[in-house]
Amino acid sequence: MPSGPESAQARVAWPPAGSHATTPSLDTLTTDTAGGRGPLFWLTFKTGVLTVLTLGIYRFWMKTRLRRWFWSSIRPGGHPLEYVGDPFEKLLGFLFAVVILAFYIGVVNLILMFASFSLFQGNFAAYLASLIGVIPLWFFAKYRARRYILARTRWRGLRFGLEPGAWGYAGRAVVHWLITLLSLGLLWPRMTFWLEKYKTDRTFFGSARMHQGGDWKMLYPALKPMAAAVLLGGISAAVIVMDRIAVGAGLAIIASFFAIYGLVHYRVETLRLLTETKTVNGVALGLNPDPFRVMVIYVLGTLLALVSVFIPFVFFTTLVLMLQSATALELMGLENLIILSQQFGRITTLTLSVMMYFLVFVLWSALTNAFVTLPIIRHYFGSLTLCPATQIDLIRQRPRDEFEEAEGFAEALDVGASL
Repeated sequence: MPSGPESAQARVAWPPAGSHATTPSLDTLTTDTAGGRGPLFWLTFKTGVLTVLTLGIYRFWMKTRLRRWFWSSIRPGGHPLEYVGDPFEKLLGFLFAVVILAFYIGVVNLILMFASFSLFQGNFAAYLASLIGVIPLWFFAKYRARRYILARTRWRGLRFGLEPGAWGYAGRAVVHWLITLLSLGLLWPRMTFWLEKYKTDRTFFGSARMHQGGDWKMLYPALKPMAAAVLLGGISAAVIVMDRIAVGAGLAIIASFFAIYGLVHYRVETLRLLTETKTVNGVALGLNPDPFRVMVIYVLGTLLALVSVFIPFVFFTTLVLMLQSATALELMGLENLIILSQQFGRITTLTLSVMMYFLVFVLWSALTNAFVTLPIIRHYFGSLTLCPATQIDLIRQRPRDEFEEAEGFAEALDVGASL
């Protein structure tokens, strides 16, 4: 971790912090964040290159190193979080998951295909049943990934933990999604609350169990921007039906922007409301993120990453085209490269193309971590508080969770558990 002037610079949030901060009481623990974008970029870039060179094997070590960096940068009450995950556990868990999924794909899908052709004289039913069968596995993998991450996370020397219950979570998630879809999204807050409650009520910090309070109806105000987007979308459709196509198209574009912001607003606001109604051993949590600022971080960070990736992409593309064009080399006075490009043209073109392909992905990962992930973490955890602090001292250690399969299914199914 950086120290001295670098550490001081690392504490400056990006974009600049808003004016909504409040002064905590003496019995309230606030959260500091440390670490700069420069060290994070180079760590992500180096580990990304090693992952490419090892044909993806180093990915498990890369994730472990990145998590240790991010965890240690989050410091509630001045005490950094610790991540003690083992990359070998991740690798073995991934191989185990691949074996199970290979059996599913090879045997179950074969049975489904046979039944589909026998009963329906086609393969559509088999593909549909296979897709539906993967959905519970997706939720199952997400819960198991959360269990492993919590089991390998510590604060003040105390372990976090999550009780087993992946299949219970998967079943509830499928049912809640069906109810939400049948209600045309009106019961979305209900699904958000009860799935979060299922996970929270099974989460431990040391010997203390967490509790999710509140009620699912408290999440409805977070849907206001989304409701405005739906209303504008309905108006735009009505205007288009009245042959005012230009006006209707304009309203549809505005509605789409409202919808994008509405998704961000809903996610941020529900996280705040759910966090503020969580307790652990009498300790209440507080969180005060700004949805608009989160949106700005995502937009500006993504644009910066795109521009930064575009420059080397154009450079390598131009270089490849030049090597294929003898006329361009003659104009630049590089006649010697003409013979080289003729002799090794295909090899050179292929090599540069492969380098460009992987460089774009490695750069994109490093830049999004530096310009999106880190600022988002700073913004969220910079507003995290715990009160009363004296209750934390009463919490004791919990046994180690020997969960050796790690995040194998989450890795194999790519459920978005990148951190």
